[in-house]
Amino acid sequence: MQLPYVYQVTKYDPADRDEHGYYTGSEDTVSDYGEVEASYLQAVAAFAGDTGVDHLALREPQIPSFVHFGVEPAVDGFGLDGLFPAGPTGFHDGAVVPLDIGLQLVRAMLRDNGAWCRLEAEGAFAVHVGWDQYLYVSSRRSCEEALAHTRQLGLFPERLDASPYAFEAEEEQVIQRPGDDDFWSDLHRAVVTGRAGILEETYLEGASRWHHLTSDTIDSVRARLTPRARLAVWPPLSTDIDAVLRALPADGLVEGVWQDDDGDIRGAIADGDDFPELTARISRARAAALLSVYAGERMPLCTAVLPDNDGVLRARWRTEPTPSDRDWALRQPQG
Repeated sequence: MQLPYVYQVTKYDPADRDEHGYYTGSEDTVSDYGEVEASYLQAVAAFAGDTGVDHLALREPQIPSFVHFGVEPAVDGFGLDGLFPAGPTGFHDGAVVPLDIGLQLVRAMLRDNGAWCRLEAEGAFAVHVGWDQYLYVSSRRSCEEALAHTRQLGLFPERLDASPYAFEAEEEQVIQRPGDDDFWSDLHRAVVTGRAGILEETYLEGASRWHHLTSDTIDSVRARLTPRARLAVWPPLSTDIDAVLRALPADGLVEGVWQDDDGDIRGAIADGDDFPELTARISRARAAALLSVYAGERMPLCTAVLPDNDGVLRARWRTEPTPSDRDWALRQPQG
Protein backbone atom coordinates (compact mmCIF):
# COMPACT_ATOMS: atom_id res chain seq x y z
CA MET A 1 0.00 0.00 0.00
CA GLN A 2 1.41 3.37 -1.06
CA LEU A 3 1.05 5.89 1.77
CA PRO A 4 0.00 9.40 0.68
CA TYR A 5 2.83 11.37 2.29
CA VAL A 6 6.40 10.41 1.41
CA TYR A 7 9.44 12.44 2.45
CA GLN A 8 13.12 12.19 1.67
CA VAL A 9 15.03 13.37 4.75
CA THR A 10 18.73 14.20 4.43
CA LYS A 11 21.49 16.43 5.73
CA TYR A 12 22.03 17.69 2.16
CA ASP A 13 20.85 21.22 1.46
CA PRO A 14 18.80 21.28 -1.79
CA ALA A 15 20.53 24.58 -2.59
CA ASP A 16 23.73 22.59 -3.11
CA ARG A 17 22.34 20.42 -5.90
CA ASP A 18 23.15 20.89 -9.56
CA GLU A 19 20.64 21.04 -12.41
CA HIS A 20 20.49 17.23 -12.45
CA GLY A 21 19.74 16.99 -8.74
CA TYR A 22 23.18 15.74 -7.72
CA TYR A 23 24.54 17.03 -4.43
CA THR A 24 27.67 19.15 -4.87
CA GLY A 25 28.14 20.39 -1.29
CA SER A 26 30.66 19.43 1.37
CA GLU A 27 28.61 17.06 3.53
CA ASP A 28 30.12 13.59 3.90
CA THR A 29 28.12 10.58 2.74
CA VAL A 30 28.75 8.55 5.91
CA SER A 31 27.34 8.91 9.40
CA ASP A 32 29.08 11.20 11.85
CA TYR A 33 28.12 8.86 14.76
CA GLY A 34 27.21 12.06 16.58
CA GLU A 35 24.93 15.07 16.39
CA VAL A 36 23.81 14.67 12.77
CA GLU A 37 23.08 10.97 13.22
CA ALA A 38 21.11 11.78 16.38
CA SER A 39 19.12 14.35 14.39
CA TYR A 40 18.11 11.68 11.88
CA LEU A 41 16.83 9.47 14.69
CA GLN A 42 14.95 12.34 16.32
CA ALA A 43 13.34 13.09 12.96
CA VAL A 44 12.15 9.49 12.59
CA ALA A 45 10.77 9.57 16.13
CA ALA A 46 8.96 12.82 15.36
CA PHE A 47 7.30 11.43 12.22
CA ALA A 48 6.31 8.25 14.09
CA GLY A 49 4.88 10.35 16.91
CA ASP A 50 2.94 12.56 14.51
CA THR A 51 1.50 9.43 12.93
CA GLY A 52 0.62 7.85 16.29
CA VAL A 53 2.94 4.86 15.86
CA ASP A 54 4.98 3.28 18.67
CA HIS A 55 5.72 -0.19 17.22
CA LEU A 56 7.12 -1.20 13.83
CA ALA A 57 7.25 -4.45 11.87
CA LEU A 58 10.46 -5.58 10.17
CA ARG A 59 10.05 -6.29 6.46
CA GLU A 60 12.53 -7.88 4.01
CA PRO A 61 15.42 -8.02 6.51
CA GLN A 62 18.81 -8.83 5.07
CA ILE A 63 22.50 -9.04 5.83
CA PRO A 64 25.47 -9.22 3.44
CA SER A 65 26.08 -12.64 1.94
CA PHE A 66 29.65 -13.88 2.25
CA VAL A 67 31.84 -16.99 2.36
CA HIS A 68 31.20 -18.65 5.68
CA PHE A 69 32.28 -22.07 6.96
CA GLY A 70 29.49 -22.46 9.48
CA VAL A 71 31.35 -22.51 12.78
CA GLU A 72 29.30 -19.55 14.05
CA PRO A 73 25.89 -18.28 12.89
CA ALA A 74 26.27 -15.95 9.92
CA VAL A 75 23.95 -13.40 11.53
CA ASP A 76 26.37 -12.37 14.32
CA GLY A 77 27.08 -8.65 14.32
CA PHE A 78 25.87 -6.43 11.47
CA GLY A 79 24.58 -3.88 13.98
CA LEU A 80 22.16 -6.34 15.61
CA ASP A 81 24.03 -7.18 18.81
CA GLY A 82 21.89 -6.71 21.89
CA LEU A 83 18.77 -5.53 20.04
CA PHE A 84 16.58 -8.62 20.45
CA PRO A 85 15.83 -10.56 23.67
CA ALA A 86 16.12 -13.90 21.86
CA GLY A 87 19.31 -12.82 20.08
CA PRO A 88 19.82 -12.05 16.39
CA THR A 89 17.22 -14.66 15.39
CA GLY A 90 14.66 -12.05 16.41
CA PHE A 91 15.63 -10.14 13.27
CA HIS A 92 13.16 -11.71 10.86
CA ASP A 93 10.39 -10.69 8.52
CA GLY A 94 7.24 -9.74 10.40
CA ALA A 95 8.88 -9.30 13.79
CA VAL A 96 7.29 -6.37 15.65
CA VAL A 97 9.60 -4.15 17.69
CA PRO A 98 9.02 -1.06 19.85
CA LEU A 99 9.97 2.26 18.33
CA ASP A 100 13.20 2.54 20.32
CA ILE A 101 14.49 -0.72 18.81
CA GLY A 102 13.35 0.48 15.40
CA LEU A 103 15.43 3.63 15.89
CA GLN A 104 18.47 1.53 16.77
CA LEU A 105 17.98 -0.42 13.55
CA VAL A 106 17.81 2.88 11.66
CA ARG A 107 21.09 3.85 13.34
CA ALA A 108 22.68 0.56 12.23
CA MET A 109 21.56 1.26 8.66
CA LEU A 110 22.84 4.84 8.75
CA ARG A 111 26.19 3.44 9.90
CA ASP A 112 26.13 0.82 7.14
CA ASN A 113 26.71 -1.94 9.70
CA GLY A 114 25.31 -4.54 7.31
CA ALA A 115 21.80 -5.23 8.58
CA TRP A 116 19.02 -3.66 6.49
CA CYS A 117 15.24 -3.78 6.52
CA ARG A 118 12.13 -1.76 5.93
CA LEU A 119 10.28 -0.74 9.10
CA GLU A 120 6.51 -0.43 8.76
CA ALA A 121 3.24 0.01 10.59
CA GLU A 122 0.82 -1.35 8.02
CA GLY A 123 -1.36 1.29 6.45
CA ALA A 124 0.13 4.04 8.61
CA PHE A 125 3.90 4.51 8.55
CA ALA A 126 7.14 3.32 6.97
CA VAL A 127 10.81 4.21 7.21
CA HIS A 128 13.95 2.87 5.54
CA VAL A 129 17.45 4.02 4.68
CA GLY A 130 18.97 4.25 1.21
CA TRP A 131 22.54 4.91 0.11
CA ASP A 132 24.59 7.87 1.32
CA GLN A 133 22.46 8.83 4.34
CA TYR A 134 19.22 9.21 2.42
CA LEU A 135 16.30 8.48 4.74
CA TYR A 136 12.75 7.86 3.51
CA VAL A 137 9.69 8.31 5.71
CA SER A 138 6.09 7.64 4.65
CA SER A 139 2.94 8.36 6.61
CA ARG A 140 -0.81 8.40 6.31
CA ARG A 141 -0.66 11.94 7.70
CA SER A 142 1.10 15.07 6.48
CA CYS A 143 3.10 15.29 9.75
CA GLU A 144 3.45 19.08 9.72
CA GLU A 145 4.85 19.18 13.26
CA ALA A 146 7.46 16.54 12.42
CA LEU A 147 8.43 18.44 9.28
CA ALA A 148 8.96 21.63 11.26
CA HIS A 149 10.95 19.76 13.93
CA THR A 150 13.10 18.08 11.28
CA ARG A 151 13.99 21.45 9.80
CA GLN A 152 14.85 22.75 13.28
CA LEU A 153 17.23 19.81 13.63
CA GLY A 154 19.12 21.06 10.56
CA LEU A 155 17.88 18.37 8.20
CA PHE A 156 16.06 18.83 4.90
CA PRO A 157 12.76 17.01 4.31
CA GLU A 158 11.56 16.95 0.70
CA ARG A 159 8.20 15.65 -0.51
CA LEU A 160 8.33 12.77 -3.03
CA ASP A 161 5.74 10.80 -4.95
CA ALA A 162 7.36 7.56 -3.75
CA SER A 163 10.54 6.24 -2.20
CA PRO A 164 12.97 4.70 -4.71
CA TYR A 165 13.37 1.88 -2.17
CA ALA A 166 9.67 1.16 -1.71
CA PHE A 167 8.78 -2.51 -2.06
CA GLU A 168 7.59 -3.46 -5.53
CA ALA A 169 5.98 -6.85 -5.95
CA GLU A 170 7.23 -8.85 -8.92
CA GLU A 171 4.70 -10.21 -11.35
CA GLU A 172 4.05 -13.77 -10.20
CA GLN A 173 4.47 -16.38 -12.91
CA VAL A 174 3.81 -19.31 -10.57
CA ILE A 175 1.74 -19.40 -7.39
CA GLN A 176 4.06 -19.38 -4.37
CA ARG A 177 3.73 -22.61 -2.44
CA PRO A 178 3.27 -22.09 1.31
CA GLY A 179 5.06 -24.26 3.84
CA ASP A 180 1.72 -25.45 5.25
CA ASP A 181 0.54 -28.81 6.59
CA ASP A 182 0.17 -30.22 3.07
CA PHE A 183 3.77 -29.26 2.27
CA TRP A 184 5.04 -30.98 5.40
CA SER A 185 3.00 -34.11 4.68
CA ASP A 186 4.54 -34.29 1.21
CA LEU A 187 7.97 -33.68 2.70
CA HIS A 188 7.49 -36.52 5.19
CA ARG A 189 6.68 -38.92 2.34
CA ALA A 190 9.74 -37.73 0.40
CA VAL A 191 11.99 -38.34 3.41
CA VAL A 192 10.53 -41.80 4.16
CA THR A 193 11.02 -42.88 0.53
CA GLY A 194 14.62 -41.58 0.51
CA ARG A 195 14.09 -38.78 -2.03
CA ALA A 196 14.67 -35.93 0.46
CA GLY A 197 17.26 -35.64 3.20
CA ILE A 198 18.17 -32.03 3.99
CA LEU A 199 16.29 -28.74 4.30
CA GLU A 200 17.75 -25.33 3.52
CA GLU A 201 16.21 -22.55 5.62
CA THR A 202 16.86 -19.03 4.33
CA TYR A 203 15.89 -17.00 7.37
CA LEU A 204 17.29 -13.68 6.10
CA GLU A 205 18.23 -12.48 2.66
CA GLY A 206 21.93 -13.38 2.73
CA ALA A 207 21.84 -16.05 5.46
CA SER A 208 20.67 -19.65 5.67
CA ARG A 209 20.80 -22.76 7.87
CA TRP A 210 20.75 -26.45 7.01
CA HIS A 211 18.72 -29.18 8.72
CA HIS A 212 19.06 -32.96 8.61
CA LEU A 213 15.72 -34.62 7.85
CA THR A 214 14.57 -38.03 9.04
CA SER A 215 11.08 -39.29 9.74
CA ASP A 216 11.79 -38.72 13.44
CA THR A 217 13.20 -35.18 13.14
CA ILE A 218 10.82 -33.47 10.69
CA ASP A 219 8.47 -32.18 13.38
CA SER A 220 11.28 -30.80 15.54
CA VAL A 221 12.90 -29.14 12.53
CA ARG A 222 9.59 -27.51 11.60
CA ALA A 223 9.09 -26.25 15.16
CA ARG A 224 12.37 -24.34 15.26
CA LEU A 225 12.27 -22.66 11.86
CA THR A 226 12.35 -18.86 11.71
CA PRO A 227 8.94 -17.28 10.97
CA ARG A 228 8.36 -16.57 7.27
CA ALA A 229 11.55 -18.39 6.26
CA ARG A 230 12.14 -19.49 2.69
CA LEU A 231 12.59 -23.26 2.37
CA ALA A 232 14.32 -25.53 -0.15
CA VAL A 233 14.29 -29.32 0.01
CA TRP A 234 17.29 -31.31 -1.22
CA PRO A 235 18.15 -34.99 -1.67
CA PRO A 236 20.10 -36.80 1.08
CA LEU A 237 23.81 -36.12 1.35
CA SER A 238 26.18 -38.67 -0.13
CA THR A 239 28.30 -40.89 2.12
CA ASP A 240 30.77 -41.38 -0.75
CA ILE A 241 33.08 -38.59 0.37
CA ASP A 242 35.74 -39.41 -2.21
CA ALA A 243 33.23 -39.02 -5.03
CA VAL A 244 32.06 -35.69 -3.64
CA LEU A 245 35.63 -34.39 -3.49
CA ARG A 246 36.36 -35.58 -7.02
CA ALA A 247 33.44 -33.46 -8.21
CA LEU A 248 34.96 -30.28 -6.77
CA PRO A 249 35.53 -27.91 -9.72
CA ALA A 250 38.94 -26.48 -10.57
CA ASP A 251 37.72 -22.92 -10.04
CA GLY A 252 34.60 -20.82 -9.69
CA LEU A 253 32.08 -20.82 -6.86
CA VAL A 254 30.44 -23.82 -5.25
CA GLU A 255 28.47 -24.48 -2.09
CA GLY A 256 29.62 -27.37 0.04
CA VAL A 257 27.16 -28.95 2.46
CA TRP A 258 28.28 -31.60 4.94
CA GLN A 259 27.26 -33.43 8.11
CA ASP A 260 29.72 -33.26 10.99
CA ASP A 261 30.28 -36.00 13.57
CA ASP A 262 27.85 -34.20 15.88
CA GLY A 263 25.12 -34.74 13.27
CA ASP A 264 24.74 -31.05 12.44
CA ILE A 265 24.52 -29.98 8.81
CA ARG A 266 26.80 -27.13 7.81
CA GLY A 267 27.34 -25.28 4.58
CA ALA A 268 29.76 -22.84 2.99
CA ILE A 269 30.02 -21.01 -0.30
CA ALA A 270 33.63 -21.18 -1.44
CA ASP A 271 35.81 -20.15 -4.37
CA GLY A 272 39.14 -21.55 -5.48
CA ASP A 273 41.07 -19.92 -2.64
CA ASP A 274 38.77 -21.57 -0.11
CA PHE A 275 38.79 -25.03 -1.67
CA PRO A 276 41.57 -26.41 0.61
CA GLU A 277 39.52 -25.49 3.68
CA LEU A 278 36.35 -26.86 2.13
CA THR A 279 38.14 -30.09 1.20
CA ALA A 280 39.39 -30.47 4.76
CA ARG A 281 35.91 -30.00 6.19
CA ILE A 282 34.28 -32.45 3.77
CA SER A 283 37.06 -35.02 4.25
CA ARG A 284 36.14 -35.30 7.94
CA ALA A 285 32.38 -35.38 7.30
CA ARG A 286 29.91 -38.25 7.58
CA ALA A 287 28.21 -37.22 4.34
CA ALA A 288 28.36 -34.29 1.96
CA ALA A 289 27.24 -32.73 -1.31
CA LEU A 290 28.32 -29.96 -3.67
CA LEU A 291 25.66 -27.57 -4.93
CA SER A 292 25.81 -25.01 -7.72
CA VAL A 293 25.36 -21.39 -6.71
CA TYR A 294 24.62 -20.23 -10.26
CA ALA A 295 21.14 -19.23 -11.45
CA GLY A 296 19.55 -21.91 -13.59
CA GLU A 297 21.85 -24.61 -12.19
CA ARG A 298 20.76 -24.63 -8.54
CA MET A 299 17.69 -26.84 -8.45
CA PRO A 300 16.29 -28.23 -5.19
CA LEU A 301 13.53 -30.82 -5.19
CA CYS A 302 10.90 -28.29 -4.14
CA THR A 303 10.54 -24.99 -2.31
CA ALA A 304 8.12 -23.12 -0.05
CA VAL A 305 7.74 -20.04 2.14
CA LEU A 306 6.43 -20.33 5.70
CA PRO A 307 2.99 -18.78 6.27
CA ASP A 308 2.03 -17.11 9.54
CA ASN A 309 0.35 -19.12 12.30
CA ASP A 310 -3.08 -18.25 10.87
CA GLY A 311 -2.11 -19.84 7.56
CA VAL A 312 -1.77 -16.57 5.63
CA LEU A 313 1.36 -16.14 3.51
CA ARG A 314 2.44 -12.57 4.29
CA ALA A 315 6.15 -12.83 3.49
CA ARG A 316 6.89 -10.83 0.35
CA TRP A 317 9.87 -12.78 -0.85
CA ARG A 318 9.41 -15.70 -3.19
CA THR A 319 11.28 -18.85 -4.13
CA GLU A 320 12.53 -19.73 -7.59
CA PRO A 321 9.99 -22.36 -8.70
CA THR A 322 11.21 -25.89 -9.41
CA PRO A 323 9.44 -28.35 -11.74
CA SER A 324 7.81 -29.87 -8.66
CA ASP A 325 6.56 -26.42 -7.58
CA ARG A 326 5.08 -25.84 -11.02
CA ASP A 327 3.30 -29.20 -10.89
CA TRP A 328 1.90 -28.30 -7.48
CA ALA A 329 0.69 -24.91 -8.78
CA LEU A 330 -1.11 -26.56 -11.71
CA ARG A 331 -3.03 -28.75 -9.26
CA GLN A 332 -4.36 -25.77 -7.32
CA PRO A 333 -7.94 -24.53 -7.83
CA GLN A 334 -8.06 -21.67 -10.31
CA GLY A 335 -9.80 -18.35 -9.88
